[in-house]
Amino acid sequence: MMAPLTNFVLVGTIISSDPFLATVEFNLNPATNGGPSIAVLPIEAIPCKIEIGKKIYVVKNEQQKVPVITCEKKEKENES
Repeated sequence: MMAPLTNFVLVGTIISSDPFLATVEFNLNPATNGGPSIAVLPIEAIPCKIEIGKKIYVVKNEQQKVPVITCEKKEKENES
């Protein structure tokens, strides 16, 4: 029996969407030989504006019961 992952970070890129679902291409961080995976997520699960090419992150550590989805933070243009 395989033990479930207790710690992971998935880096995903939104590759398409409709009014209800977003298709996301996920890569493990760090990358593995398995290549990317595709997931279809309800847009309600993604806590930011859905845009093609936008990065999302799915993070879970052993203290959390469920993973947390976060969004790519935009850089401020005039940030020093």
